[in-house]
Amino acid sequence: MPTPLYDALRALADTRPLRLDMPGHHGFPLPGGLPWPSELDFTENGATGDLFGDGPDAIQAAEGLWAARLGFDACLFLTGGSTQGVHAGLALLAGAGGAVALDRGSHRSQFNALALLDLTPHFLPRPWLEEGVAGPIEPETVEKTLAEHPEIKTVCIASPTYYGVLSDVPAIAGVCRAHGARLMVDGAHGAHLPFLGYTGYQAADVVVMSAHKTLPAPGQSALLFANGFSLAQLQRWGSVYGSSSPSYALMAGLDGARDYMEGAGGARYRDTVRQVGGFRRRWPALRERDGLDLDPARLVLTSPDGFALARSLRERGVYPEMADAGHVVCFLTCADGEAEFARLEEALGSAGPTGPGAAVPAPPGPPRAALTPRQALFAPRERVALGESAGRAAACQIAPYPPGVPVVAPGERIEKKHLAYLREIGYNKEYCDVILEGE
Repeated sequence: MPTPLYDALRALADTRPLRLDMPGHHGFPLPGGLPWPSELDFTENGATGDLFGDGPDAIQAAEGLWAARLGFDACLFLTGGSTQGVHAGLALLAGAGGAVALDRGSHRSQFNALALLDLTPHFLPRPWLEEGVAGPIEPETVEKTLAEHPEIKTVCIASPTYYGVLSDVPAIAGVCRAHGARLMVDGAHGAHLPFLGYTGYQAADVVVMSAHKTLPAPGQSALLFANGFSLAQLQRWGSVYGSSSPSYALMAGLDGARDYMEGAGGARYRDTVRQVGGFRRRWPALRERDGLDLDPARLVLTSPDGFALARSLRERGVYPEMADAGHVVCFLTCADGEAEFARLEEALGSAGPTGPGAAVPAPPGPPRAALTPRQALFAPRERVALGESAGRAAACQIAPYPPGVPVVAPGERIEKKHLAYLREIGYNKEYCDVILEGE
């Protein structure tokens, strides 16, 4: 399978050039023997091409292979994580000063984009499931929001969530089209899904994926996909929010990850899905049911004390991604084989406690907005004890992280019920930033 960008960098490195440009390591190993492909870490020149340039070059060839494989018109490599893609995607779709329908469970990057673009959010609630996690965004919710607010022309949702919950992207996209709106999907946790046969993302206008979260790709490497937009349009906004000196090693990692997933990696991931399915049957875990579609590779264990189970696993050398009061979330990927699954099984056999999850309550409804997201970002602020913040407007997200879903978003008025909820779920921050009012 072709890896045009990696091959171009490899060929250039093999000429052993005298590198008198940046990066400063000039292709030599970093001090201390740190593992880093420094010899492939070039900057823009005639041989390497330019991430935000006209091309054609090896970068655009590698991006084109990704776009074709996932069924999109265009793909842009990102070296600033999905945060860069979220900002670029919302700028592309929503512009500045308008209104958006936003998943309340959005990552903090979306909330920052609201402020930077001066967008007015209309939040899309998620149903709270009996399993103690937020459910999918329902197409009917999107329909109602767009009907009540015809000024909204951009909808942004996350799918899958941190807990692996998938929304019906094609159905939501259909609702958006019927109202003359466009759909952006934060698929940060779903880069592996197209290699498992999932085609739902293709219905969206813009999709962001963190390759490094679920694929064998370097940290910060991500992808921005679009239908109905050109690569030049993606480059325009990607360059606004990204470095003018992107890491070629990261981009080459994206090139190599796609090539691997089209071959051996895809087969290994399918085996991972099989193994995860077995774990879901043998251990108390979040399972698919009617009306609940899940990432088939995400293992969400249930427990009467998720924090205790996570601690016990770590004591046995097993480090899950996150825990809350009733769940422990494990990322299983194509990097995990029989030995890794056997080790997890052994650890669970002695770790405990497993069983039905603790009753994790639904968060209270969003507070009343006192300031716009933009006003909140730039307003003077002070730090106060969380327990003394009732009645103040938040200057930042108050959100258990992970998963990072805000109980209070910037600009919203903190109420006693929100503080009580944070105490109930074991939120461990003692302070928060609030707006200095009346100055």
